[in-house]
Amino acid sequence: MRGLIRFSFVLPGIVAGIGAGILALWPIGDAEPPTFPTGDPERGAYLARASGCVSCHTNSAAKGPALAGGAPLDTPFGTFVPPNITPHRDAGIGRWTIQDFAKAVRQGVSPEGDPYYPVFTYSFYAGFTDQEVADLWEAFRTVPPVAEAAPAHDVGFPFSFRSGLKLWRAAYLNAPKTDALMGTTSPWNRGRLLVEGAAHCAACHTGRTLAGGLDDSARFAGNDSLPGGSKAPAILKDELLARGWTVANLAYALQSGILPNGDAFGGSMAEVVVAGTSFLTDADRKAIATYLLDPEGTGEIPEAAPAPVETPMAGMDHSQMDMGNGN
Repeated sequence: MRGLIRFSFVLPGIVAGIGAGILALWPIGDAEPPTFPTGDPERGAYLARASGCVSCHTNSAAKGPALAGGAPLDTPFGTFVPPNITPHRDAGIGRWTIQDFAKAVRQGVSPEGDPYYPVFTYSFYAGFTDQEVADLWEAFRTVPPVAEAAPAHDVGFPFSFRSGLKLWRAAYLNAPKTDALMGTTSPWNRGRLLVEGAAHCAACHTGRTLAGGLDDSARFAGNDSLPGGSKAPAILKDELLARGWTVANLAYALQSGILPNGDAFGGSMAEVVVAGTSFLTDADRKAIATYLLDPEGTGEIPEAAPAPVETPMAGMDHSQMDMGNGN
């Protein structure tokens, strides 16, 4: 009987060990093309701005070098630090091939075959074309290499067990719906491509499940639990219209950071504007606004309510609001 009791305590550990071993051996990711088209660094730099690469991987609060590693992101799962993605051979991604880069960006898989944490918004980039990947690759290769690696993530068990992320991928990893719809305008289709893909608006403006996946039932309904205690308001069509947003003033806000009532974006949205959307073309900012205010692609946008004196997007911490375009 004593041996049976002892075995009942040992058995769960054995089962857990077998499960961990199976997960470790579970291959993920697909082979990337052996060759890519010639990349254009200017197009790549534009896409990097639109995709948030610069704002995430640059610690602007500490006046850090571009793409040398971002500010720590405090989450319920631990603290994540965006890594150095400059072309330094040791501290950055200078030893990578373009295939390594493509697999990381589009599939969320490291050169060693390990899954990246979903704080890296690779799922939104799954639809990037080979040309776009090549453009990004060439753009990153023009950045001055920085010899200092970003600090490691501070994540405790069980989240530190990387192979466990394979289960998360099976449950939550879906390609974004960015394909064009027939019968809709060109700006709407471009807006959908940006909002649902590169700009990854849902990553902040949609709540998360207990496992950290996006809550599809609350898409664009806002998120009160962003890293660092920040919040993102709802960007549903009716919510935006009720707060006085129009295509014109929303496009202008994405350029200037100024809200319809004269206040300004604060916190993480200020960083998005400063390092991202302020660099976009007027046409792309208008396309984003068009899609958000007409998500069904009807071609008709109701008249917005008069802008209130206070809006849920105002009153935030403006300490990091720097409307210059520097890093």
